[in-house]
Amino acid sequence: MPSLLKFADSEYDYSDAYFVIFGVPFDGTTSFRPGSRYAPNSIRVASKNLESFVYWHKKDMRKARIHDMGDLEEMGNVEDVVGEVRFTIEGIFRDGKFPIMLGGEHSITAGVPNVLGDDVVLMFIDAHSDFRDEYLGLKYSHACVARRSFEVLGEKRVISIGVRSVSLEEYSSEYFKKFMHIPSWEVHSEGIESIFTKIEDFLKGRDVYLSIDMDGIDPAFAPGVATPEPMGLTPWDVAYIINNLGKRMVGADIVEISPPFDNGITSMLGAKLVQEIISAKS
Repeated sequence: MPSLLKFADSEYDYSDAYFVIFGVPFDGTTSFRPGSRYAPNSIRVASKNLESFVYWHKKDMRKARIHDMGDLEEMGNVEDVVGEVRFTIEGIFRDGKFPIMLGGEHSITAGVPNVLGDDVVLMFIDAHSDFRDEYLGLKYSHACVARRSFEVLGEKRVISIGVRSVSLEEYSSEYFKKFMHIPSWEVHSEGIESIFTKIEDFLKGRDVYLSIDMDGIDPAFAPGVATPEPMGLTPWDVAYIINNLGKRMVGADIVEISPPFDNGITSMLGAKLVQEIISAKS
């Protein structure tokens, strides 16, 4: 739907663009701090503070062919939202473009697995395993997105980085034992460069859809999230992953920012990560 706010430098029409940004203002299954429905526009506002020229990468965002198609219609039913996300991303892929989805809560990513190309890996950056079979009676809760993805893609096509919160229910599951994940303490103790060799061993050169739950980043850097969890990744860890995936990325999303609990830092970091994704893919 039309939006009065657009991500910075999204000056191209859809037909001429390669990067297609859209928002999903939904937080209907949030279990702790609501407000991620406000995040798409909060990220857009923050993006206006960023220079169009990305100094580190020597990239000009004004030439990156970015289009912001606005937000999907706000819905109350999570399964309807997941279906609309699936329909939207499928269309963007079909048109040969690169989707960047701004959440919203993490349940929206459940619309992605069914439209990924053969052998594309879904990579999460997340504090939580999100591997519950259901949560509060919902199969498509934000606490279940990795489990739903695993069911569609299988154990060789789903990986999560930065996990440090796992329920006993999840830990005891036979499926969880097959779920490739790298805890945040391993990233801290071994260093992101060493950890990325493990990631590469899992990827085996395959393309990646990257889903960034902002609570994967330590709340010292990203305080305004729906379910903060201490002892997380740094922004530099995430930037390293993005830039080493580079052109292998086929799409991405940034989810779980809750602006009512933010001081602006988290939305700004979210906007900066959008620039990182575009720079790495360009």
